[in-house]
Amino acid sequence: AVRLQHGASGLEPLAWSEDHRVSVSTARSIAVLEQLSDVHSGGQDMVIHRTAVPAPGAACMLKVGPKKEVAECKEKFASSVDPTVSQTFMLDRVFNPEGKSLTPMRGFKYSSWSPLGCDANGRCLLAALTMDNRLTIHANLNRLQWVQLVDLTELYGERLFEASYKLCKADTPCGELGDFPEFQRRHSMQTPVRMEWSGICTTQQVKHNNECRDVGSVLLAVLFENGNIAVWQFQLPFLGKESITSCNTIESGISSPSVLSWWEYEHNNRKMSGLIVGSAYGPVKIIPVNLKAVKGYFTLRQPVVLWQEMDQLPVHSIKCIPLYHPYQKCSCSLVVAARGPYVFWCLLLISKAGLNVHNSHVTGLHSLPIVSMTADKQNGTVYTCSSDGKVRQLIPIFTDVALKFEHQLIKLSEVFGSVRTHGIAVSPCGAYLAVITTEGMANGLHPVNKNYQVQFVTLKTFEEAAAQLLESSVQNLFRQVDLTDLVRWKILKDKHIPQFLQEALDKKIETCGSTYFWRFKLFLLRILYQSMQKAPSEVTWRPSHEDAKILISDSPGMGSTEDDQEEGTSKQASKQNLGDTGKGVDIDDTAEDSLHQSSDTGGREPMVEKLLEIQAQIEAVEMHLTREHMKRVLGEVYLHTWITENTSIPTRGVCDFLMSDDGYDDRTARVLIGHILKKMNKQTFPEHCSLCKEILPFTDRKQAVCSNGHIWLRCFLTYQSCQSLVYRRCLLHDSIARHPTPEDPEWIKRLLQGPCTFCDSPVF
Repeated sequence: AVRLQHGASGLEPLAWSEDHRVSVSTARSIAVLEQLSDVHSGGQDMVIHRTAVPAPGAACMLKVGPKKEVAECKEKFASSVDPTVSQTFMLDRVFNPEGKSLTPMRGFKYSSWSPLGCDANGRCLLAALTMDNRLTIHANLNRLQWVQLVDLTELYGERLFEASYKLCKADTPCGELGDFPEFQRRHSMQTPVRMEWSGICTTQQVKHNNECRDVGSVLLAVLFENGNIAVWQFQLPFLGKESITSCNTIESGISSPSVLSWWEYEHNNRKMSGLIVGSAYGPVKIIPVNLKAVKGYFTLRQPVVLWQEMDQLPVHSIKCIPLYHPYQKCSCSLVVAARGPYVFWCLLLISKAGLNVHNSHVTGLHSLPIVSMTADKQNGTVYTCSSDGKVRQLIPIFTDVALKFEHQLIKLSEVFGSVRTHGIAVSPCGAYLAVITTEGMANGLHPVNKNYQVQFVTLKTFEEAAAQLLESSVQNLFRQVDLTDLVRWKILKDKHIPQFLQEALDKKIETCGSTYFWRFKLFLLRILYQSMQKAPSEVTWRPSHEDAKILISDSPGMGSTEDDQEEGTSKQASKQNLGDTGKGVDIDDTAEDSLHQSSDTGGREPMVEKLLEIQAQIEAVEMHLTREHMKRVLGEVYLHTWITENTSIPTRGVCDFLMSDDGYDDRTARVLIGHILKKMNKQTFPEHCSLCKEILPFTDRKQAVCSNGHIWLRCFLTYQSCQSLVYRRCLLHDSIARHPTPEDPEWIKRLLQGPCTFCDSPVF
């Protein structure tokens, strides 16, 4: 459980991103909880890195006209003798976000995560909507601080102001701002209700020499109070205002819109997209979106009505899940929407007859309205919750014609006691369910104080998580952190790797050439190594005062000085830092510590042998991964260099390092190195130390040491020496990498964008 500093706010306060960050909308900020599968910690608890996106200090004023004219109109409406005008104006918080005598509109209404790969580090962007209708996009570029990249509410207001608040030139001229209906219309057309990100798509960009290149882009759809939808197109990576490609406004024709979701469907390698819009009155329909210059995308010819009854059941949440129909042998889309206490579902699939639509409702789930809904996109499982602490799990089962749902009740009261629930979210691979809870009723009485907590509940067993990791199509450990966390907990608890997992992984390594399984093996060995460590008897960060206040110069018979003592301390610190840059933990030092600890218990020899055996296995796997990445780097060098061209990559050193081990016999590597050496024509192009200009030999994959003893850490992506004071580290502090420079060619910049070769983590 993670306690929140402020109460949860908004409609769906909880969202879980593809890069394993949970955003919680609260009354003062968005709390961001990042789940880490830490290979350097021996604790069995979840490891969570916590940051926050603070709410803006100033209230958001929508731009509806010139400031002076707006101030005069507000004063006119507030003092109007017509109570239908004055009271409507004074009580509407869109017109009066600062509140004056009313409570301030602090906090966040909604947050939405972009797909993976949208910011400068290849991670997710966060779109945040405040209670006073300010829509902003934030990025976490240095892990500790969130940066606002753009204010879309301000930009959209300026666009409307320049267009005289008309969507197209053919529209009739708008009225005067002094008319209260016109004043309301201008606010309504730029008051956001919800926003959702699309998947990443590819667009064509024409260069100056008329060549076309593919550029990644992402769309953000913003639903407004009057039913209009603004579709923003951003070029990736998104850096700010300069990355905005276009903004188009669509009229949905839905009155009182309440929720929005993207519909993305793939059929015979043809992609279709649209926007699913739900109304507070009940109807649900798909709006066509014309994606200009987007490769491989097609759109609907006309809107598709999924539910048309105005039954006054408001649509609270919509999820669209891509699935495969086992009977029809084709892909299909499952759309689920929370409407009051019911779940509305619609199955969409394309056949020769056209677009087939099957819909129905699932009833009998909750006695109270559904307050939150989430879906596991891996298998289509849907989770709903009401405020009384009851969560329902709905599993879709296909039939010959459509599908049916099997549902079971998850009583959180059996786990946490009497609680009220405010929101739920499922992790990307379906291993965890995050739930916002407060105290429920006790003896028929409500609690005096509310303590908001985010509770994490496991949905999978260790065996299910291990099987999913072995059969994963993603083949990236970072994108499956929720699954690896369950495996980590099991190994730390049992202090051994289960036999079935060890045998299955060894079989995968023998039959598949993918380095993913080697990285998975390295992960298991590191966790096993941590489980063998004895917990320190004292807190590691607390300083020791045993040898304090000893004046060495006054001690008789002591030949050393304070300088010698400081030198010894600095050597020890530098040794520890070098270990940190390598794998976060210096295995040699840890093994020695464990050796002394185990000798106290009498089981010294077996424990030391076990630790040394695991250490040797870790070194062997790391060396294999290093060699595989070196081959990739050399392949890039061979493809992108001319004869005797000096690349900044130490090519000769990497070649010599690969061939230095007599036991390493890789025919592919030998052939590649032969071609490269032939192209280099006896040139070596060594690296030089920037301090003394001496040659930096390539004898170690982690660091370079010149003849004068200057030590430079090596970039694990290009194996160049990082001769600067600023460099990047991977998320788990596994390795370091240098920053790209303007002089670097495109292929080196591409190499520097890669993840960690040991743990798949992004680099900061």
